[in-house]
Amino acid sequence: MEPITASAIATLAFTKAFEKTVEKFTEAALVKIDQLRKKIWEKLRGNLKAETALVAAEKGSKPDLDRVVAYLQIILHEQPEFAKEVETLAREIQAGKIVDKSNMTQINQDNARGWQTKVEGGTAYVGEINIHHAPPNS
Repeated sequence: MEPITASAIATLAFTKAFEKTVEKFTEAALVKIDQLRKKIWEKLRGNLKAETALVAAEKGSKPDLDRVVAYLQIILHEQPEFAKEVETLAREIQAGKIVDKSNMTQINQDNARGWQTKVEGGTAYVGEINIHHAPPNS
C-alpha cells in the first residue's frame, strides 16, 4: 500500500476549517478527523512557529496549512511509527468519504449544446476539444 502524503494528511485533519468539505464525510469519519488533528497538534506542540501555523490553519488559512504540511513532512520522515499511525487514520477517514451518486439531468432544445460534469479531483475537460497535429515531415 502506497504511503499517504503529509499534504493529504494535513488536508484531512483540517478539513473542517474549509466548511464546504465537511458534508462529504460520514459522522464516524468526522470523529476520526478530530482525532487526526489532535494527534498532529500533540506532535507539533512546543514548536511556536508550528503552533502559530496550526491555529491559523484551523481558521481556514491555506498558506498556514502549507506550513503545517512542511512541519508534518519532517516528523513523518523522522518518526515512522507516528507516520504509520496517522496514515492509518487518514485511510479510515478517506474510507468514510461520502460518494456523490446523484444524477444530473439536462434538456437541450433547438440544437443547443450543454455539458454537465461532476469532478472530484483531477482535471475536467469540458466542451468540444479539438486537437490538431502538424502533418508528418516527408
